[in-house]
Amino acid sequence: MKRILISRTDSIGDVVLTLPMCGIIKDRMPDSEIVFLGRSYTKDVVLSCKHVDQFVDFSELSQLIESEQITAIRQLKIDVVIHVFPNRQISRLMAKAGIGLRIGASGRIYHYWYCNKIIRLSRRRSELHEAQLNTILLKGIGINDTFSLQQLGSFYGFEPKGKLSDELNEKIDPKRFNLILHPRSKGSAREWGTENFSRLISLLPASEFNIFISGTADEGQMLSSWIKTLSGHVVDITGQMSLHQFLLFIGKADGLVAASTGPLHLAAAIGKIAIGIYPPIRPMHPGRWAPIGKFAAYLVKNTDCSDCRKSAECQCIQEVSAEAVYEKLIHLRNEGN
Repeated sequence: MKRILISRTDSIGDVVLTLPMCGIIKDRMPDSEIVFLGRSYTKDVVLSCKHVDQFVDFSELSQLIESEQITAIRQLKIDVVIHVFPNRQISRLMAKAGIGLRIGASGRIYHYWYCNKIIRLSRRRSELHEAQLNTILLKGIGINDTFSLQQLGSFYGFEPKGKLSDELNEKIDPKRFNLILHPRSKGSAREWGTENFSRLISLLPASEFNIFISGTADEGQMLSSWIKTLSGHVVDITGQMSLHQFLLFIGKADGLVAASTGPLHLAAAIGKIAIGIYPPIRPMHPGRWAPIGKFAAYLVKNTDCSDCRKSAECQCIQEVSAEAVYEKLIHLRNEGN
C-alpha cells in the first residue's frame, strides 16, 4: 500500500473535512504517498495540505475518452483507492484500471460491482461528524480507530504556501482584530442574512475591529447595495482575489464568521477563530458539519426547525442573535490572547 488515492470530487468544505484522513494515513503509514483526486477549484486547498503528495484534477481527467482515462490512472501507479465521495464513473474507472484495493462505502450499490473492499457506512443515519464518517473508510487499510473532533483537528497539516500580494497585505491592520464576514453560501447552506451581519458589525467598535466582507464576484454584485450601507470600518474584498490568495488572506486575518461554507472550514483548518452559524435541520446541523479547529465554534438555535426544511430560507438560523455571535467572538479572542 505504497500509493493511496483519496477520491473526493465535491466542494471545498467537504474536501477540507477529508484532509485529516491524509494526516492519519501519514501518521500510521509514514512511507506512503497520498494522491488526491479532486476538482480543479479545490486544487489550491488540497495542495495546502502537507500530507498530500500529488493532486489529480478530475475536471481534466473527465475530458479524456475512457481508454485515455484508464491509461492516465494506470500511470499514477496507485495501490489503493478510497472512494470518500461516491461517484459511479470514478468507481468504474478505478476498477477498469485494475487498482489492487478499491474501498467504498456500503451505501452505494455500484460499489459492490466496482470495489473489492466494502465498509459498512451510512452517513444519512449516523450521529457522527462528517470528518469522523470519512475516517471509517480507513478500516479498509487497517486503521480501525475512533477519532474525536479534537484529534482530527490535529491531523489537518494545513499550511497554505506563497506570498500575499502587497495590495491585499496592506489591508490588514496589525493594531486591530481583522475579521472576515462571509455572508453568502452559493446555495450550499442556509444563510444568516445581511440584517444580522449588519447588527453584528454595529456591535464591533471601529477602534478594535477591521472588518472585511468576502465572497465571489457574483456575490459581491448581489451584496453591493447592502455593502454601501455599512460603516467606514468595513472593507469590501468580494471578487478581488483567487482562492490561493484568499487562503493566504485568511492566514493573515484573525477570524471569520459565516454559515456552513467552505471559507468557514478553511479558517478553522488554518487555526483561526472560525464561528459558524447553523440551522438545526438534519443533516445540515453542526453535529454533522461544525468547523473543526482549536478556535472553531458554532451557534445554533435549539429547536426542531421542521417547518424550514423545505424552504430556501430558515427562520431558525436567522433567529440566532448578533449579540450571541459577538459574545462568542469576544470569548474566543480573549481565549486566544
